[in-house]
Formats: sequence, structure tokens, C-alpha cells
Amino acid sequence: MTSRREFIRQAAVAAAGSYLSTLPFTAKSYSRIIGANDRVRVGVVGFSDRFLNSLFPAFTGHHKKLNFDIVGVSDIWKLRREEGQAFLEQKLGHKVKACVNNEELYRMKDLDAVIISTADFQHALHTIEAVQAGCDAYVEKPFAETMEDNRAALKAVRATNKIVQIGSQRRSGANYHAAENFIKQGKFGDITMVELTWNVNQPGRWRRPALLAKLKEEDTDWKRFLMNRPFEPWDPRIYLEYRLFWPYSSGMPGQWMSHQIDTVHWFTGLKHPRSVVANGGIYMWKDGRRNWDTTTAVFDYGEGNTGNGFQVTFSSRMHNGTERPAEIYYSNGGELNLNTNQISPNGGLEQRHAVAMGMKANLLPNMNLTDTYSQVVASANTGGDQLTTNHMLNWMECIRSRKEPNAPVEAGYYHSIANVMTTAAAHSGAKATFDEQKQEVMVGDKIFTY
Repeated sequence: MTSRREFIRQAAVAAAGSYLSTLPFTAKSYSRIIGANDRVRVGVVGFSDRFLNSLFPAFTGHHKKLNFDIVGVSDIWKLRREEGQAFLEQKLGHKVKACVNNEELYRMKDLDAVIISTADFQHALHTIEAVQAGCDAYVEKPFAETMEDNRAALKAVRATNKIVQIGSQRRSGANYHAAENFIKQGKFGDITMVELTWNVNQPGRWRRPALLAKLKEEDTDWKRFLMNRPFEPWDPRIYLEYRLFWPYSSGMPGQWMSHQIDTVHWFTGLKHPRSVVANGGIYMWKDGRRNWDTTTAVFDYGEGNTGNGFQVTFSSRMHNGTERPAEIYYSNGGELNLNTNQISPNGGLEQRHAVAMGMKANLLPNMNLTDTYSQVVASANTGGDQLTTNHMLNWMECIRSRKEPNAPVEAGYYHSIANVMTTAAAHSGAKATFDEQKQEVMVGDKIFTY
């Protein structure tokens, strides 16, 4: 097992170097300065379900007012590329160029920005392509699934000063801004624990059985799809159902936990956990997947700007649940519940328990979270579509103003550290830590790799 892992690691490092050396790095768009009245020309990288159902509606909610337009779509699968072109032309009422790959897309004249919604492991690498081709980018999460990709993308974005919005749309919700404000002002007290859950009962989640019959290897570019991952033979399930297969996705951590752990970093100012342990397995849906259908991870966080250290738990199952993600923050005085948007004294220190220790009661008031926040951030609606619409608007406005967006590249870098630590703990069965100097996830004294 050790020799196989070492072989895979070496192959991955070699592939990464080979891939990065072939990226279409150009400066063709660096000289283009977008004027107040100029149309911002946008390309679509990956005509995915996420783009179709969430990102495109969010984009069209604001594109006319802010003078944005989609001019091209890149997808290496012929079917999706043609579907994307037809859909966009029908919706936008003008011609849209269909590109066989991103190199062709970035050769388009005066392309200003891209929306990236490709496979999980591709996000960081596609971000590097975008910013080094002179484009701002809206990038779906998870930002990166390995530290090699994470570091490379952070470096590239910082070197180009492009506007990159990570798809952590909670950062554009009024209730989340209210929570951040309440915690950072010290009104909540020290965070003592955070419980994160995301449960579904969906055997078909992340499966694409109907599409599999339509996918032919000759209609796509398998080697380009793999990018810097070690080569393995053509597998249409990996191509379409990548969220079920490491190292193309971490599954639950990258898809779900990345959203929730990002709020912990945002509210506390902490960049990553001190350590992570994880347990779980494929208990129910034994369909050939590699990623777990049941996960519990426990995170130890050090002292942040909210006081002492604390613990975070993330639990997720795919065989029982109603998909109502829960995020509950606890202090000695009560709880902050981001499902109900309520601050309450639930579980706070009551006088009858405090007096024996010569202490006073510590109880938060009952109040609505958004009542504590005077600035309205587009909408207090916590629904995914509204949050995504708010988030897309923020990105578009920042392209105009050149101000930092709500979820800058650093947000993606930090949630990716937590993701990789969780993956490392899950795959090794041991505690994962983070080496600040090396910026590497460690299991014992070994750097975690595939």
C-alpha cells in the first residue's frame, strides 16, 4: 500500500508540473480597462447543472442593469457544449461562441470574466487559467481538493489582482452578516462549540444514470478532463459522477462542509483547524462509489478573535434526512441558530447552576438575528437561490468597482485546508494537522497526498 501511494504521489506531482507548464498563460486582456459604460463580456467554463439551475438565473437577475453579457461557452463534451450554446443563444437572443476547450475560449477577443462550474478537482486549476488569461472569475466551491492546487491557485490570483469570487454564497446573506457582526462585537461571548449537519435521503444524489448512456469517449477529451490527476482508463462514471470518486472530489467535505466550515473561519478570523479526526464509510449505497455516504468529522480550533479554543463537529449522511443543513453556534450564554436565525439563552448558564460555584447566571436574550444588523445585505432569505443571486451581484459589482468581493480567494484557500485535512483524516484513519511553515496537511510526520 505504501509503495502504491508513493507511486501515485510521484505521478500526481509529475502530472501537475506537466499540466501547469502547458497552461495558456497570456497577457492579452491585461491592458483592457473596463470603463463605466463598457459591456463586460463573460465566458462560461463548464455547462453544468449548477450553472444551468443556479448560476445562470443569478446572472440574468442583474446582467442587464450592470451591462454584463455571456459571449462564449467552453465544454469539452460535445453534447454539453452544443446544449450550452443553444440554451444561451435562446435565452440571451444573440450568438454565443461554443468552444471545444478553455484555450479556445481565452483566445476570444476582449473576454473580461468567466463563470467556472466544472468538476470539483478542476476549480483551482481553471482559476489559474482564468486569471493568467486576464479574466476575473466566479469559481464554484470547493476551491481546491489538494494543497498543491490550493497553493498554486492562491499564488496565481494574488499575482494578477483579478476579482475572484469563491462560490461560498453564505457570505452574501444578511443573516450570516448579522451573525458575524454579533459574534465579532463580543455580544455572543466565546464560542465553545459549533455543530454542522447536512443530511439527505437521496440514493441518486450525484448520480447521472440517464446521461451515462449518452456519453461516448470520442465525444470528449478524457486526458484534458483528468488535468493533473494520475491517469486511469476511461470511466464515464468518473466523468459524470465525479463527486462520488476521490481524487476527483472529496464528496461530502468538498460539496457540503466547505460551505459550513467557511462561516467558522469568517466569524472567528481563524484560517484552519489545529487538527481533524474523521470516521465513516459506505454503509448504505454500495454502488461502486469511492467516497463515503456517512461522515462525522471533529475539528479542534485554537484561539481566534472570539476568545478561547473550541470544537466543531460536521456530520452528514445520505440515507436519512430532509436536506435542512444546520449550523448552530454555542457559547456559555446560549446559542446562535442559523436555521431559525434566532439568538437564544438555550443551554446558557442558569443561576441555579452558577451559584454553587460563586458565579452569576450567563444568559443571552431571545432575539431575531437579523434584528441585530442594521445594514440590509440584499436579502435575509437563506434559500440557496437567493443567496446565489446576492453573491453573483456582489461579484459583478466588484468587477466594476475593483473592490474585494464578499468571498475572496483567501476564503477558498482556507476552506480547502479544512477540506484536505478532513480527507486526510478519513483516508488515513489518523489525526490530521497543518504545518504552517510548509502550508501542508500532515498525518503524523508525513505530508498527505493521494
